[in-house]
Amino acid sequence: RLLIAPGRPVSTDRLVDDVWGANPPDHPHHPRNTLQGQVSRLRAVLERAQPGGRELLVNGPAGYQLRAGPDAVDAARFTALLQRSRSAGPRERAALLSDALGLWRGDAFAGFAEEPFARPAAGRLEEDRLTALEDRLALRAELGEHGEIIGELDELVAAHPLRERLRAVQLRVLYRAGRQTDALTGYEDLRRRLDEDLGLEPSGELAALHQAILRQDPALDLVPDPGPGPGPAPGREADHAPDPASDPASGRPPATGAGPARGADPRPGSGGTPRPAPAGEVGLFGGTR
Repeated sequence: RLLIAPGRPVSTDRLVDDVWGANPPDHPHHPRNTLQGQVSRLRAVLERAQPGGRELLVNGPAGYQLRAGPDAVDAARFTALLQRSRSAGPRERAALLSDALGLWRGDAFAGFAEEPFARPAAGRLEEDRLTALEDRLALRAELGEHGEIIGELDELVAAHPLRERLRAVQLRVLYRAGRQTDALTGYEDLRRRLDEDLGLEPSGELAALHQAILRQDPALDLVPDPGPGPGPAPGREADHAPDPASDPASGRPPATGAGPARGADPRPGSGGTPRPAPAGEVGLFGGTR
C-alpha cells in the first residue's frame, strides 16, 4: 500500500481499511495495535535488506510514509523512462522503451492487483506497458525490422484482439512483408470481433488503412534509406556548410536511417531483455525483489 505512492504519507485509518478491508484484525485493544506490529516487522525486513533500512519507514502526523526515492522503485523508473522516450529520436526512443519494458517480470502488484487499493495503479501501469509495447513495435516497423517483430505482434494481438492501434501496426508489418492476404484477413477478424463483442465498426483510420492495403497504395511502402551522398572531389573541400543533423557539434542527434512511410503510424511498442535488479531496488512488477 505504501509503495503505490512512495514518499507520500498514508493515514493509519486508511492503512487499516485498505489492508484488512471489511475484516479488521480481532485485537483486544484496537486494530492499530496489529498495524503497529506489522510496521515493526516491515522495518526489520528493510533493515535486513540494507543497513539503515528501517529508517525508510517513518511515522508522522499524517501517517506512515515510505521514503523510497523514485529510482529505487521499478514502477517509478518505468514511468520516468517513458517520459524521457517521448522527446527522443527514433533509435534512442526504441532503446529507452526497451529499458522501460525490461523492468517487467510479471504483472504489476502481483498477488495484490485485484485489491481495491491497488487496482487503479495496477490498471494504469498495465495500460502504460501495452502502449509502450505498441510504440516500440511501431518504431521498429518504421526502422524496417518487419521479420523480427511479426511473431511478437501475433502474440500480442492474440492476447489483446480489440486494440486497434496494435492491429494497425500488425497490418502494416504484414503488408510490407509481402503478406497482403494475411493483413486483409486480420482486418476482417478485427471487424467481426468489434461487431460481435461491442457492436462497433473499426475506426476511420483503420478503415482507411484497409482500403490502402486493398489498392496496394505506394504510400504504405517503407521509404528506403537513400544512403550517404557523394563526397567532395579529391583535393577539394565541400563548398557548403555541414549538415547540422550529422554535425556532432550541433547538439542534434545523427540521422537514424529510414524515416516513417507516408501514411504510416509514427508512434511505436515491444518488450526488452530483463536485466538483473540492482541492490536496493523495490519491484512492483512481479513482487518485491
